[in-house]
Amino acid sequence: FDEYPLISVIIPNKDHTDDLDKAIRSMIEKGTWPNLEFIVVENNSTEEKTWEYYKKIEKEYSQVKVVYYDGIFNYAKINNFGVRHARGEYYLFMNNDVELIEPDSLKEMMGYGQRNDVGAVGCRLLYEDNTLQHAGVILGIGGIAGHAFIGLRSEGETYLNRAMLTQDMSAVTAAVMLVNKEVFEKVEGFDERFAVAFNDIDICMKIREGKKLIVYAPYACFHHYESKSRGAEDTPEKIERFNREIGLFNLKWEQNILNGDPYYNCNFSKKHTDCRLR
Repeated sequence: FDEYPLISVIIPNKDHTDDLDKAIRSMIEKGTWPNLEFIVVENNSTEEKTWEYYKKIEKEYSQVKVVYYDGIFNYAKINNFGVRHARGEYYLFMNNDVELIEPDSLKEMMGYGQRNDVGAVGCRLLYEDNTLQHAGVILGIGGIAGHAFIGLRSEGETYLNRAMLTQDMSAVTAAVMLVNKEVFEKVEGFDERFAVAFNDIDICMKIREGKKLIVYAPYACFHHYESKSRGAEDTPEKIERFNREIGLFNLKWEQNILNGDPYYNCNFSKKHTDCRLR
């Protein structure tokens, strides 16, 4: 039994090197997991300083490797591409705009991730003002799925202090998500039809279909400066694509949505994320 198996941290990136640097350094300098490699998947950067930064960070840290994905932005494809360059037994999918808060976060996540009955592990993510951005995903919220307790404080503001309890969930966000390599291969990775939205929820659904659990680990904690780097869904093309992905998700998981989230009381509202009664 290897006490610290290699974790491959896979980070899609386009420019925004200050964010990326913060993400990588926080893991290496503050984090306590000693065996990491970083696969930065470069996708369509345009700034000169980005290429300089890649050279610098690869030189500074031998465990950082930049690989080049040329196609148009497709989060699922980019991560599947990154995995092909990874050597780890576990994959940590990570956005470029997160920063480690709790040094032992990976130990927390791996404590569950190494169990045979667990397929993926998510963590607690906070906005810059330390309110909750992610405490697990609830199926059916807002029609498809939504993050629990958005905008509330972790301590004392959530139903039965649930944001601070380790628990099984229907899904977690891939902004920071640990997946066992074997499980990832078994479900054939991310579904590339979900270019931007719902690819993380979809993979969690596939993992649960394969009889593995999705665990939310609250004592693993990061800041998430959310979608800073990708911009809003505000052009006709982006809106059309988003609607197409909603349709696809509904089609693929219709029965699960109709049945309701097994980890969420059916008497709670699906319009709000704070467990209020309907």
